[in-house]
Amino acid sequence: MELGLVTSGDALKSVDQLLPALIEARIGSRIAAQDPTVWGPHAQAESAIRLGWVNPFDAAEKLIPAILALREELVAEGLTRIVLCGMGGSSLAPEVITAHDEVDLVICDTTDPAMLRPLIETDLEHTVVVVASKSGSTVETDSQRRAFSAAFTAAGIDPATRLVLVTDPGSPMDNPEGVRAVFNADPNVGGRYSALTAFGLVPSGLAGADIEALVEEAGLLHDVLSQDDEDNLALHLGAAMATKGRDKLVIAGVGEALPGFGDWAEQLIAESTGKDSKGVLPVVAHVGAPELVSPAADVLPLYVYDQLPEEIDEEATAVHFSAPLGTSFMIFEYATAVAGYLLGISPFDQPDVEAAKVAARSLLDAPAAAAPDAVDGAAQLFGTSASTLGDALDELTAKLPADGYLAVQAYLNRTGDAQLEELRDALAAKTGRPVTFGWGPRFLHSTGQYHKGGPAQGVFLQITADHHEDLEIPGRPYSFGGLITAQATGDAGVLSDDAHNRPVLRVNLTDRQAGIAALLEAAK
Repeated sequence: MELGLVTSGDALKSVDQLLPALIEARIGSRIAAQDPTVWGPHAQAESAIRLGWVNPFDAAEKLIPAILALREELVAEGLTRIVLCGMGGSSLAPEVITAHDEVDLVICDTTDPAMLRPLIETDLEHTVVVVASKSGSTVETDSQRRAFSAAFTAAGIDPATRLVLVTDPGSPMDNPEGVRAVFNADPNVGGRYSALTAFGLVPSGLAGADIEALVEEAGLLHDVLSQDDEDNLALHLGAAMATKGRDKLVIAGVGEALPGFGDWAEQLIAESTGKDSKGVLPVVAHVGAPELVSPAADVLPLYVYDQLPEEIDEEATAVHFSAPLGTSFMIFEYATAVAGYLLGISPFDQPDVEAAKVAARSLLDAPAAAAPDAVDGAAQLFGTSASTLGDALDELTAKLPADGYLAVQAYLNRTGDAQLEELRDALAAKTGRPVTFGWGPRFLHSTGQYHKGGPAQGVFLQITADHHEDLEIPGRPYSFGGLITAQATGDAGVLSDDAHNRPVLRVNLTDRQAGIAALLEAAK
C-alpha cells in the first residue's frame, strides 16, 4: 500500500508547531475512541451522535454480502444500469468510488429539468434506481423518486422491482413496501462522513465497484490513525489544513490520481469547517490552475498523486498526498475532524444549511418573479447597477476583499452545460483570487454551509436559466423548473440578507448556449 504525506513551507511550519500539542492532547486516540468531548462543551451533544464513521468496519462486514447478493440478482435479470438519486455526500462518494474502479454509475443529483429528462427517459428497461437520503425527506431525492416511479409505471414496469432505498433507520423512507430493497445506514454518521457506510457502498457495489477491497484498504490504516504519535498522517494533514494565514486549500489531482476526489473532499472540508465565521475554503482546481501557477499568500496548495514524486520543492508551501482510495477517505475524515479541533469549531453540525431550504420552501409556496435590473442579450442581470454583463462582472469582482474568494454557482446541467466550468479559470486569472465552482443545487448540501457560516470573504456569481422544456413532479404542485428556481432564488436571498450581507450577482440565461458563450467572453 503506497502512502505518502509531505508538507513544505508554511504548511511544514504549521505541522511542526501544532503536532506536539495534538499528540499531548491525545487527539488521535480520543477521536478513535469516539470521545465527544474533543471539540468542547458547545459541540459535545452533536459529536456524541456523529462519530460512527471512525469505525465503519463491523457494519460494512454485515452489509457487503447483502449488496453483492442483490447485485447478482439484478445482473441475472439484465438490470445493469444503476442510477443514484442522492445529494451531497450521498452522491459524491459513490461518484469517486465508481470512477476509481471504472464502472458505470449514473449520478442524478440535480433538479434541472434539462439534465433530469434524459436520465429519466433513457433505457428504463435495464435501469435500477437507488434513492439515498439520510433524513428520508430530502426534497430533491423525493422529487426524483416520484419522477422515476412515474416513468417506470408509464413504461409498464412495476417500480417496486426497480427502487432500492438507502436511509437512516426510522426515517420516512425506511419502509420496504413498494420497493425492491431498503438498506439502513448508521444513524451516527453524518452525510459528508458516510463514504464507507451504506451511502457509499450500496450504489457503488450495485454498479460493480470492488467495495470489499475499498473497505479493506481503509481498515489497514485504522490502528495508525488512532495513535498519538508522529506516524499518524491524519494529525499531520489536520495541522497542515489549519496553517495560519493560508485558509484557501486548493486541491489538484496530478495525472489520473483519484478522479473526482477533490469534489468529495470539498464538501467534507467546507461543510465541516465553515462556521462561526471560521473555516478552511477548499477550491477544486487542476495542476495548471491560476491559483497554483502563482499562489496568493493565503493559498495552501494540496496535490493528490498516485505516487509521490522523488523530489519536492521544500521552499514552496504545499501539501503532497498519496494513498489508496479507501485509506484516503479515512485520512481526510480524521484530518478534517482534527482541523475542526484546531479551529475551535464543531466539525459535525451545519447550522447555516437549513436557511436556504426554508427560503426555497417559502418561494415554492408563494412564487415571486422579479424584474431584472438590466438585460444584455441572452443574460438577465439581477443585483447590479451595471447595464452590461461585462460591467456587472467587474462590479462584482471589485467587491472582492484582499483575502476574498469568488464562488460561481451554476444552477444548470452539469453534463450538457459543462463548458461553463471554463469560467472558473477565467475568473481566477482575471481577479488573481481563488474561485470555487459549484453546480446547483448539489453544492447547497456541502459548500453552501461555508458560504454562509464561514468568513465573510466571498462574492457570489449565481447563474440560472429559463426552462423552455420543464418537467412535472408527480404529486407536487410545482415542477422541477419551479423547484430549482426557488432553490437558487432562496439561497441568493439568504446570502444577501442583513444577517449575511454577501454580494450576489445573479445572471439568468434566456438562451443557455448564447448566454454561456457571453459569460465566458465577459470573464476574459
